[in-house]
Amino acid sequence: MTSTISRRSMLTLVAAAAAGSSTARAQSPVFYFSAIPDEDETKLTARFTKVAAYLSKELGLPVQYIPLKSYPASVTAFKNDQIQLAWFGGLTGVQAQRAVPGSQAIAQGEEDKSFVSYFIVNAATGIEPSADLPTAIAGKTFTFGAKTSTSGRLMPEFHLRKAFGKGPDEIFSKVGYSGDHSKTVELVQSGAYEVGAVNYSSFDDMVKNGKADPAKVKIVWKTPPFPDYNWTIRGDVDTRFGAGTLVKVRAAILGMKDPELLSAFPRKSFTPAQNADYLPIEEIAKQLGLLD
Repeated sequence: MTSTISRRSMLTLVAAAAAGSSTARAQSPVFYFSAIPDEDETKLTARFTKVAAYLSKELGLPVQYIPLKSYPASVTAFKNDQIQLAWFGGLTGVQAQRAVPGSQAIAQGEEDKSFVSYFIVNAATGIEPSADLPTAIAGKTFTFGAKTSTSGRLMPEFHLRKAFGKGPDEIFSKVGYSGDHSKTVELVQSGAYEVGAVNYSSFDDMVKNGKADPAKVKIVWKTPPFPDYNWTIRGDVDTRFGAGTLVKVRAAILGMKDPELLSAFPRKSFTPAQNADYLPIEEIAKQLGLLD
């Protein structure tokens, strides 16, 4: 009889412990992150869901990727604490850091130290590559990417104004905003727009994967290098998720070595970053009136 009671008691204790553990897991705060929607949403969700699984394992926290519809939406979500971490562009990163005091750029791709934008044209324009921004693009139809894209709008507009001494609306017969880099390439390749500005990495990846045909859409100029994408994290994550969370997140990102995970960006590796790295972007954004 004693043996039976002991077994029952033990089973009760185990069940209670399991229930308590399950409840604790259910109550664990979810760490949310996102990324600027610089490419097709379906593709980004498939890629970043795997990144979420990696971060969850490394941090010991439930981590969830939240897809967002626009660049401004990513900054707003960060500001409102709907996401605690984001893979931002240079400009959106600066906007987020200004919106949330204490937030920090903690990592960037190795390639982001010296990023460039391409000016691309539909081959039918007859415009040829040049060491300087070709003046022949004037009067053509032109598309940027997203309105707050660093490589798809900020830096291209800066160089357009520098070269022509006036704004895009005065240079081109029509100016559009595609919303993301892959769409910019598609629009220029199809002839819907004659000229466009695009993230070099996205363009090169599309050529590699057969989604952009160099016989139909070609590079005519590339900008001087500038700092671009970065991981930015809210400064209150240690309070929300436990002491040392920020350090753990940084270590997990810098320690990301799996080529499949890195292809989500795409980057070869990540390196440390800080807010000061993006002061040139902040200064240019002020000049162009893109910061409050």
